[in-house]
Amino acid sequence: MCGITSDDDAWAAVEAGADALGFIFVEGTPRYIEPEAAAAIVARMPPFVTTVGVFIDRTADEIERIMRASGLSLAQLHGNESPAECRRLPVPFVKAIRVRDERDLEVLRIYPQARAFLLDTYVADRPGGTGRTFPWEIAAKAARQTRVILSGGLTPDNVALAVAHVRPYAVDVCSGVEASPGRKDYQKVREFIEQARKADAR
Repeated sequence: MCGITSDDDAWAAVEAGADALGFIFVEGTPRYIEPEAAAAIVARMPPFVTTVGVFIDRTADEIERIMRASGLSLAQLHGNESPAECRRLPVPFVKAIRVRDERDLEVLRIYPQARAFLLDTYVADRPGGTGRTFPWEIAAKAARQTRVILSGGLTPDNVALAVAHVRPYAVDVCSGVEASPGRKDYQKVREFIEQARKADAR
C-alpha cells in the first residue's frame, strides 16, 4: 500500500491486511512525506509490517540518511539509478522498471542485488503513479524468472484478474485506492486487499 501520508491511512491499510507500507520521498509530488513524519508513523506500526521508502535518483548516501531517519526497512528505486550506485546501498532495495514492451525486461539481469522488481507502466515524464496498466503477459513472463511486484493501474476491480494472470510475488497500489491524491479510501483499501488475497488463494 503505497503513498501513505497519515497515521490513519497507515492503520487502515495494516488492519485491512497490507503486508507493506510505502512512503514517498519525492519532493513536489502530492504524496510526498517528510522523513520525520514518516518516522512518527512507522514507530507506531505493529511488527512484521514492511516499511518502504520510495526514491527517484537519490544517491546511496541520501537514501541511507533518509532510511535511517525514517526507520524504514526497504528502499524502492524508481529513477535511473545505475547498477554501480545500487551496489553502494547499505540497505535492501527493490528496483522499479517502467514497462513499454518485453525489451524492458532485459535490464532485470543487471541488478542482481535487487530483492525484487516492481513493474510499472511507462508514461513519458511520469516515473510512477500513472494509474494505467500495461500488458500483463509481459509481467507474467518476468514473474517466471524473478520476484515481481506488479504495479500500474491496479484497482479493487481488476486486481484479482491481475493476480490470476501474472502470479506476482506482490501487488502495489497507490492511486487505485485513493479518495484524493495522498488520502486513502478505506473501503477501496479493504476491497483491494480482499480481492488480491482471494485470487492468490485460488
